[in-house]
Parts: sequence; structure tokens; C-alpha cells
Amino acid sequence: GAAGMFEVMPNGAFRSLDTVLLQEMDRFNKLIRTMGSTLRELRKAIKGLVVMSSDLEAMFISFQNNQVPGLWIKVAYPCLKPLASWIKDFHRRIDFFRSWCEKGQPKAFWLPGFYYPQGFMTGCLQTHARRYQCPIDTLNFSFTIKSVEGAEDVDNA
Repeated sequence: GAAGMFEVMPNGAFRSLDTVLLQEMDRFNKLIRTMGSTLRELRKAIKGLVVMSSDLEAMFISFQNNQVPGLWIKVAYPCLKPLASWIKDFHRRIDFFRSWCEKGQPKAFWLPGFYYPQGFMTGCLQTHARRYQCPIDTLNFSFTIKSVEGAEDVDNA
């Protein structure tokens, strides 16, 4: 990982955004494990090595209809995209979090890429409250709409 990430603070905890990142990685790892295991089982069922369960049959039909299988939806982030677009989005999300782990905290965060964006927002408030020693319940967010396309357009603010 990047230097300074996942260092334990004097109080014995991780920094708030490091905790958010760990939680997000746990959720994505669970999804990846589910995808891998169900794909392996479906392959065996198609080859006739195991019985095709109703869940695997539903998964097979989902693939034929360009839909995300229900077995994946159960552990996935909310998304209504068809399977092909969902896979592209899934890879984009993985790339975002991998980059955060390997290169450190990004200049800009892709809020829709989180499983739990509210957790990230709370982590930001906690980070500010700890840095400036103010009560977290006195903080809130305000927004300014900017015309930037991607993280590369964000200044070092």
C-alpha cells in the first residue's frame, strides 16, 4: 500500500478514511469471492459434473439475458445496469479502490463507486472533526457544482 496508509494512530485506531477503505475492500472481496465460486459451480454444472441447482439455472438464464445474477445481486452494491455494463462498472470500481490502496488517498473521490457512500461522508466529517478538534455534530456538508470531468481536473485544494 501507499506510505502512511493503515498506520495505527496513538488511540489505537486507523484514520477514518482508512477504515472506510477497509470496509469497502471487505465488501468488494466478498463480491469477488461470490462471483468466483458461483462461476466455478456453474461451469461444473454445465459440464455435467454437478447437479444444476435452481440458483445456478437462474444464473445461467441471467447470463443469457444480459442480467446480473441474483446470487451476485445479494452481495453487490445497488446497480440497475445490464450485465455487460455492470461488469465494466465493477472493473472501474475495483480500479478506483486499488489505486487508492496502491497510490494513496486520491485528490477526488468517486462517490457513486462506494458500496456505502454515507460511510465515506461520515468518515470525511470524522477526519475534519479530529484534525480541527471540533464536535462532529456541529459539522455538515455544503456543495458547489463545478464543471470538471474527472479527478485530473481537480486542483490541489
